[in-house]
Amino acid sequence: MLYLNDEHIRAIGADWPSLATLVERTAALLGTSEAVQPLKPYLRFREPGNRIIAMPAFVGGETEMSGIKWIASFPGNVERGLPRAHGSIVLNDPATGAPEAFLCGSRLNELRTAAVSAAMLRSYLQLGRRERCRVGIIGWGPIGKAHYDMIAAMFGDQVECFRLFDVRGIDPATFGGDPRRPETMASESRQGEASAGGLSRRETVVCGSWQEVYRESDIVATCTVSPSRYIDERPAPGSLLLNVSLRDYEPSSATGTRVVVDDWREVCRENTDVERMHLEEGLKERDALTLREAIAGDGLRSLEPEVPIFFNPMGMAAFDIAVAARYWREAVRRDIGIRLEA
Repeated sequence: MLYLNDEHIRAIGADWPSLATLVERTAALLGTSEAVQPLKPYLRFREPGNRIIAMPAFVGGETEMSGIKWIASFPGNVERGLPRAHGSIVLNDPATGAPEAFLCGSRLNELRTAAVSAAMLRSYLQLGRRERCRVGIIGWGPIGKAHYDMIAAMFGDQVECFRLFDVRGIDPATFGGDPRRPETMASESRQGEASAGGLSRRETVVCGSWQEVYRESDIVATCTVSPSRYIDERPAPGSLLLNVSLRDYEPSSATGTRVVVDDWREVCRENTDVERMHLEEGLKERDALTLREAIAGDGLRSLEPEVPIFFNPMGMAAFDIAVAARYWREAVRRDIGIRLEA
């Protein structure tokens, strides 16, 4: 069995276009026998704000892998100077059940989360609502930074400016001139390399409030660990809301948006914004698009241009297993990692 940690994953690098395509192809399998993922159980004990989640899945197609992600989310860790999330993934051969790899760390979670947003962004930008977009990121932890890196690498030529806000403040040195960290997967496309040349010329502004980010952005990614909802304003017409942290919006603020979910059963629970909209505003499953419909069908194209899109990704085990399997195979190819013997 191969052991991989964050250092190994960073050595392989982040090929964002390839990861977004992997998410799109995996999403196309959802609802078929080639993607099996039971409803996630949540383990809670003592402090109710903490949770450890089990995420088993089998993914066929190009991935052909089964496994389980076991991820702990302890929001209070941030105040202690510790990572909020700690994740581990075990991959099992789908033919024999034999364990193939054990992956430990937070980097894969960052990659999967931002790659899912990348797939949604591709579909949104293909609508052609704007020639150049203003991007806002609220929350400057690892997930917020991963979104910044991903958007700059994949869509930098379509970004007019970035606006950032975090309640703890943001050191400009953390996004620098060229935001892309020195990570390049061997298969990185020439297109990605070419677009990187102009990224350092875009404007990045650190804002003094979430309102400034929210009101002045066409694309807003909320990547916080906020203990309570705070966004109480309607979004800009035609905007895209990447509600990564799932618990930032007052239900009334998202009324009139087109809600997109990765899986209704998963996201309409655990005090998410979608659950609050369901209970307080009458949102039903039939009112929401799935990610599969948004990226593979015409779900978004049928919308009026001024309708905001409200994407709520609870996190699919199938995406985690697909991304982990991609990195495991690349690690084997490059002879990266630590071999564990039974």
